[in-house]
Amino acid sequence: MSNLQHHSVTLTAPPPLALYIHFPWCEKKCPYCDFNSHQIKDRTGGSNQSGFDEKRYINALIADLETELPNIWGRQVHSIFIGGGTPSLFSPEGMDQLLSATRARVNLEPNAEITMEANPGSIEAEKFAAFANCGINRVSIGVQSFQDAQLKALGRIHNGEEAKRAIQIALDHFQSVNLDLMYGLPNQTLEAAKADIETALSFQTPHLSLYNLTLEPNTYFVNFPPTLPTDDEVDAMSEQNLKLLTAAGYKRYEVSAYARKDQGCKHNLNYWRFGDYIGIGAGAHSKISYPNRITRQVRERHPEAYMTTMETKGHAVMESKEVDANDLPFEFMLNALRLTDGVDTQTFSERTGLPLSVISKPLDKASKKCLLDENPSKLRATDQGLRYLNNLQEIFLA
Repeated sequence: MSNLQHHSVTLTAPPPLALYIHFPWCEKKCPYCDFNSHQIKDRTGGSNQSGFDEKRYINALIADLETELPNIWGRQVHSIFIGGGTPSLFSPEGMDQLLSATRARVNLEPNAEITMEANPGSIEAEKFAAFANCGINRVSIGVQSFQDAQLKALGRIHNGEEAKRAIQIALDHFQSVNLDLMYGLPNQTLEAAKADIETALSFQTPHLSLYNLTLEPNTYFVNFPPTLPTDDEVDAMSEQNLKLLTAAGYKRYEVSAYARKDQGCKHNLNYWRFGDYIGIGAGAHSKISYPNRITRQVRERHPEAYMTTMETKGHAVMESKEVDANDLPFEFMLNALRLTDGVDTQTFSERTGLPLSVISKPLDKASKKCLLDENPSKLRATDQGLRYLNNLQEIFLA
């Protein structure tokens, strides 16, 4: 019988609120990518000569945002993240229209963090300057590697020199820059992985994200798998990453994220602390808290279906549901335990609306396995818990 049979969700205050905007197109679909991104098939059509109808998509995004306004009346938006896909394929004019329309409709915190994802192959100096003028103050560049052979194996459209040039342009125009890097790449050696990290460190960006390449369902790589390093070799790369970045003054504040002091990604921290977010755009997800419930939504996934549904029905939500109270502890811990500092114990009740007592048994079990810190004021994974994070998170499944 469930621990939660006598408990209902009771939230005394809503958590911080963020806005995610999804851009669903890429110049080329990477063989490892399982995100909702669609390769531009026709580069000669569309209103911006790039194979997608920018004006139509932006109109759909604005209309989508308007449908969410009744759910967030009076609440301030603390951050915006424009992800994809490759949002840097937006024209500066389109980006300006989108952000201006957003500011006119939501209560955006002054100096809010506004991040845009970008690929080195879609970067021009003038375009980046224009994006900065629109109000984007943080850019996340999908470098993945600086070595041409690796980039080719990953199906990337840029080479190592283009990646370096893109980073320098970004540093010239934005307050904050993140570099996405991958390790455990096809035929990658420990030395090659080290060279990538050292090149990234030479730019002294305030933030670095490091991801182990994994074979995801519904990707080209899962059907035609490349030769990847062994688990032991990947572990050695991970340990090497931590050592190099720590020595360079970066703190690992989340499983895959490293930052200089006070340079963590505010938008992602909101996810990991189980904050709320509106997601607009094709396939976007939302999480909204109310005094007595927490809800999730999912939009139409395919860009054409998303735009058509917005135009014909006035909304593109294909699924909307209340999160079952039994699922909230796992959803919370799935996110919070990714943070190396964890979260304050009281955050559990503040964000789930449930008493901490509902997870007393799994907390005790995780502590006895040395996966969870025994500090009663923190919900925090031990070093061993971070190493075996999946095992730790599974303890909190309903």
